[in-house]
Amino acid sequence: MLETVKYLIGSAGASGFGSRSTGEEVTAAAPDLGSITAIITGATSGIGAETARVLAMRGARLVLPARSLKAAEETRARIQAACPGADVIVLPLDLSSLSSVRCFVARFLALRLPLNLLINNAGKFSHEHAVSEDGVEMTFATNYLGHFLLTKLLLPKMAETASETGIQGRIVNVSSSIHGWFSGDCLRYLDLMTRKKIRYDATQAYALSKLANVLHTKELTGRLERMDADVTANCVHPGIVRTRLTRDREGLVTDLAFFLASRLLKTIPQAAATTCYVATHPRLAGVSGKYFADCNEASPSSSASSPREAARLWRASESMTAPRFGLEPAFPSDNPGEEM
Repeated sequence: MLETVKYLIGSAGASGFGSRSTGEEVTAAAPDLGSITAIITGATSGIGAETARVLAMRGARLVLPARSLKAAEETRARIQAACPGADVIVLPLDLSSLSSVRCFVARFLALRLPLNLLINNAGKFSHEHAVSEDGVEMTFATNYLGHFLLTKLLLPKMAETASETGIQGRIVNVSSSIHGWFSGDCLRYLDLMTRKKIRYDATQAYALSKLANVLHTKELTGRLERMDADVTANCVHPGIVRTRLTRDREGLVTDLAFFLASRLLKTIPQAAATTCYVATHPRLAGVSGKYFADCNEASPSSSASSPREAARLWRASESMTAPRFGLEPAFPSDNPGEEM
């Protein structure tokens, strides 16, 4: 009850910020970001667009990957109108396609730019069952697996940039508190869902993908430490906000639900605050492997806290993203006791 009251009134936590803080407010103490190059997925609307605007306002060079180049060009125009002189680069990327992820990384590396900041923000909520071109359920493929491969392929560049510039790199994975709605064997559920062996549940599919984001952060942190890379990885819950994520379910019922919940919803500038805080605030130098909500460290679900499950998901993800020459991706056995 106390936490709910704090949320509603925007009470500041240990960081000095709370649920009503905005992206501009939490970056006010950040050093000038003129030496920072940031990749932000899902930046053509909503929280991602506001995150991009705030970072550009603070001087960062932005690389905006997008499936719709038209939408990305419109975003670039809006940012440059608000922040004259902002350096914004647009490149094509469809996160549901592993080949598109590889093409994006090749294009980015060809630019010979540094990379200090990677914000894995893009999200999709598929109301109907769909499978990606790589044979993976679409929500999982877009929200998690594409970001997993993107991060893995960009890690050498991030480590190199940190070493050469002395500026610590940061990876921010945008998850959701909804990750706690999923419990059970992640990989088995994904396999059964992808092959339509169980009824498709859009909410559970979304929760699974967001749980995978948190587990990814946990395992990634350990691997960065073993690489001795001066790069941190953290995960954030931005809060509940009406964005284009619900664009294919507009209507009276949706409008009424959001109206009734309006006291609990954040504005987009408020929803972008936690991402901006974790991405830029000096206080978080060296902080890695944590989960943040309302610009303060929080506790993820028990399912998201298992090192064993994080390592298991990583191994499965490596298998699913490995070039397979047209073969179906590898999934765990139907035997729930068998690991990959």
